Amino acid sequence: MSSSYGQSLKLSLFGQSHGEAIGITIDGLPAGMTIDMERLMAEMARRAPGQSALTTARKEPDAPEFLSGVLNGRTTGQPICAVIRNTNQRSRDYGDGVDLVRPGHADYTGHVRYFGFEDWRGGGSFSGRLTAPIVLAGALCSQWLEAQGVRIACHVQQLANVQDASFLSADPGADYSYMKRMHLPVLTAGLDEMMAAAAMEARKALDSVGGVLECMVTGLPAGLGAPFFDSVESQISHLLFSVPAVKGVEFGEGFGFAGLRGSQANDAFRMEDGRVVTVTNHSGGVNGGITNGMPVIFRCVIRPTPSIAQKQQTVSLRTGENAETEIKGRHDPCILPRAVPVIEAVTAIAVMDLWKERAACLR
Repeated sequence: MSSSYGQSLKLSLFGQSHGEAIGITIDGLPAGMTIDMERLMAEMARRAPGQSALTTARKEPDAPEFLSGVLNGRTTGQPICAVIRNTNQRSRDYGDGVDLVRPGHADYTGHVRYFGFEDWRGGGSFSGRLTAPIVLAGALCSQWLEAQGVRIACHVQQLANVQDASFLSADPGADYSYMKRMHLPVLTAGLDEMMAAAAMEARKALDSVGGVLECMVTGLPAGLGAPFFDSVESQISHLLFSVPAVKGVEFGEGFGFAGLRGSQANDAFRMEDGRVVTVTNHSGGVNGGITNGMPVIFRCVIRPTPSIAQKQQTVSLRTGENAETEIKGRHDPCILPRAVPVIEAVTAIAVMDLWKERAACLR
């Protein structure tokens, strides 16, 4: 099933954008873990709409209700089931059924895939609204990983034509927690204002912009992952591509390897304080699909929000003719600010799954 994921940590996602609720079940979190609800709600708020002029005006609290697996603020070891009520639906913005399919959306493919029985309201099961329970699951995984010394940081490396520095040239031991307090987290001071201006310029033109998010995971031991099908890159990419709007992923130097020679691309090994490290980190902390103990660094590209107010060419499924459409409703001119916590969340889920699989091998 496309709504389920995981081997040692299992997730199942359910609900639709304009249904009564969305939610997730999480099987594999250990018993006795204390849930920091204040931090969990802070993560949910980072993803939630209505934060600024850069995001959709749809306002919903995204407050999770734990139906099972949690008692007195601690995990019980049983599967966790949590729901988030949809409290601000406006299905009227989407008409009375699928007719004029929206360019860039899954209206047409979903209609064909599910034989016309899909929930089309607000994108249904294809909506970015479904990332809310993913952030919830990721926040829980992050709390567990942090207890193991693992940290995940994510920043906007590029928005439209405005580019930030890279984690590849940054200090992996620095404290990047300040990024969680930024609407547009960046490494270069003041660059977030330039990015916001670029997004607002697109909004005035009834358009949208995309960009690149870069993520770094520190504190991972060497030995997580496996070659080929269960590689670290495979596991993380699987979840990254499940996020609506992600259209490309690269690890370390990524496509930059095309312009390097082997002598430039290889990461030389050396001993440091009794442990094996690499002098550079072109491979992004992964060799042969397995972590080498260096920071895991990757980037993913986020396409421009497909919902724009300009007239666009499409077809009418009812008449079988060419047509024009003008998308109504509340939409983000730039999805990057809200995508940051989602990318952090799926990274935490993938890393915890990899960690638990490795721990099982050591028993």
